[in-house]
Amino acid sequence: MLQPEDIEYIKNHIGEWLSDKSLSSPPVVYEVELRERMVRVEEELKHQRELMLQGFKQTDKRIDQIDKRIDQMDKHIEQVNKNFEQVDKRFEQVDKHFEQFDRHFDAMTRRIDRFMFWSFGVTVSVGGIIIATLKLWPN
Repeated sequence: MLQPEDIEYIKNHIGEWLSDKSLSSPPVVYEVELRERMVRVEEELKHQRELMLQGFKQTDKRIDQIDKRIDQMDKHIEQVNKNFEQVDKRFEQVDKHFEQFDRHFDAMTRRIDRFMFWSFGVTVSVGGIIIATLKLWPN
């Protein structure tokens, strides 16, 4: 097991050993590289944010177009409903005309029935009178 003096010695010399073996960049160079990388990452994040904002704007425009199209469809549906209402009104008028024709046909049927009844009655009466006259007539 390592003694505290050994641990202290390792801590003091590890930076030198690593830089000698090229396992680590010297602190100043490493710091500059980190800063350059951070700047590039920030620029890329800024670019990504701009792209996202453009995408959001395009999405908003598309949603607005869809809303307008839906409004147009609603207006068209309202117009179709008005047309159907007009057709319904026309059918109601046609129904009223048919009802009037039904009343006229019923009235004509009653008149024809009365005419047939009276015609039959008159025919039977005239036939009876003719038969009675012929029977009573002297031969």
